[in-house]
Amino acid sequence: MQMMRKLVPTGVAAAEIDGMTIHSFLGEQRNSGKPWAIKPGDSKLEKEWRSVEYLLIDEMSIVGLTLLAKFNRIVSTAKHVDPQVPFGVVNIIFFGDYLQYRSVYDAPLHTDFSLPSKKKSSKLLTEKEIQQRVARSLILLINCVVKLTQQMRTEDSRYLQLLECLRHGQCNYDDYGLLLTRVVGQPSVGSLCDSPWNKAPIFVFRNEVRTQLNNKAAIHNAAQLGHAPIVYVAQNTCNGKPIEDPILIKKLLELSDNKTEHLPGLLLFVPGMPVILT
Repeated sequence: MQMMRKLVPTGVAAAEIDGMTIHSFLGEQRNSGKPWAIKPGDSKLEKEWRSVEYLLIDEMSIVGLTLLAKFNRIVSTAKHVDPQVPFGVVNIIFFGDYLQYRSVYDAPLHTDFSLPSKKKSSKLLTEKEIQQRVARSLILLINCVVKLTQQMRTEDSRYLQLLECLRHGQCNYDDYGLLLTRVVGQPSVGSLCDSPWNKAPIFVFRNEVRTQLNNKAAIHNAAQLGHAPIVYVAQNTCNGKPIEDPILIKKLLELSDNKTEHLPGLLLFVPGMPVILT
């Protein structure tokens, strides 16, 4: 039995630390819309938490107050502890930066409820708002903070200096010039096929761009390995029946995968090509 559990909000982050997503560990789906029933005496729930004494939560900025409050209730129930005892006497270790990302459809952990609200003061708080305030009070109970100052992801001192300036909003034209040297299309970046760019992660702001880059990479990989790419085509149905209208099929295949529950219409594979499953 594990004394420490490592939990994160997303599947990608979970893979990085060999942990689980918070929703998976709680036994619920993020977008199910169904509240997870917390039943005292649930043997499965109690078994999951029986030996847990330490809980590591990474990427804390993505965790919202509503989720944290739910988490607190579940742990207290599983441990048979008074709900007023924070996290059922389990030691919680948060990792991350409050401001790195924003929680999805939830109030961030740093929400200050003492500030004036747009809501009418005479209106009673909803159960969700009450639980968010409970979670905020839990955050304020944190009694130890460790600031990590050594950057482990890069040894480029000039780039580290840029990141520090960026964090404090103090970037200048020299920093801007440095960033330009790392943008595809600039003279300093010859080709994405050349080292070190062929191993560098690429950040895009549109899913369509990401899909096109993945397809380009698959075709390039096929040429290198001497294989023909294999194209998997999504089979769309309506009311359980295959869609046969060619115009509609074409439109569906062209949809961005953020509109199709992250399932692409066309998927390129090459035998021997590395694939990341998330």
